[in-house]
Amino acid sequence: MLSSKGVDYAFILKRYDVEAENQNTPESIAKKMLPSDAVFKACAEDVLYMRFKDIAGTVNKALESKDPLAIINEGLVVGMEIVSTLYAQNIYYLPEIMLAAKTMEMGIAVAEKKIPGGRQTKGVAVMHAAEGDPHDIGKNIAVVMMRANGYTVVDLGRDVPVDEVVASVVKEKPFLVTGTALMTTTMSAFPAIAEKMKAKGITIPFMSAGGAVNREYSESFELGIYSEKAPQTPPIADKIIAGYDWKKIKAEWDNIVGGN
Repeated sequence: MLSSKGVDYAFILKRYDVEAENQNTPESIAKKMLPSDAVFKACAEDVLYMRFKDIAGTVNKALESKDPLAIINEGLVVGMEIVSTLYAQNIYYLPEIMLAAKTMEMGIAVAEKKIPGGRQTKGVAVMHAAEGDPHDIGKNIAVVMMRANGYTVVDLGRDVPVDEVVASVVKEKPFLVTGTALMTTTMSAFPAIAEKMKAKGITIPFMSAGGAVNREYSESFELGIYSEKAPQTPPIADKIIAGYDWKKIKAEWDNIVGGN
């Protein structure tokens, strides 16, 4: 008969999964991602820890020694990138995302005043939640991440009629349109928008996202591309700005979003 004498049950009963989760704290993840420069690090930490009352003072102090655009890109945006990582790992949630984004935007507003002509945008994107769909949390997070990555976003909100989306595209001339749907009854608006865009000679990518859609559906109509989760939106947008059309995005989607 086997004997249990001398067995160390600490190893048998040890929950390695729980231990790993406990090691993934905002501080431990931030340590690997924060800028080494002390000035940029202070700006990034204010965003990371949502210190909206401190951010203006931190940025003003940073402006004494750093270029305003560098403060935005190497400090504030880096802080938001860490927040995005924490969100992807289910350490931060929507309240932290929105408060960190507000902190970043406050810091950017201070730095932008010192940039001659203002901060240059990478491009304009029109984003919305589908007609009939009141759920816009995913869209709001994607909007935050797009703005953090230097894009101008025309946020149409939720429950947006098809014709209103198309009219906005005609007016704003964006490089990308996105729609989110959490209800299967509302996702049919997306191919309808794409068809109306095509009828007007507009062939920019239309990105579908949200719990109701999947990649197969998103790519089933012309102009359609897919984003599975909010952090994938900026890298896809970067490729479009670099010259990718909707067909090339579809073909290289796995490589583009790998790791996001």
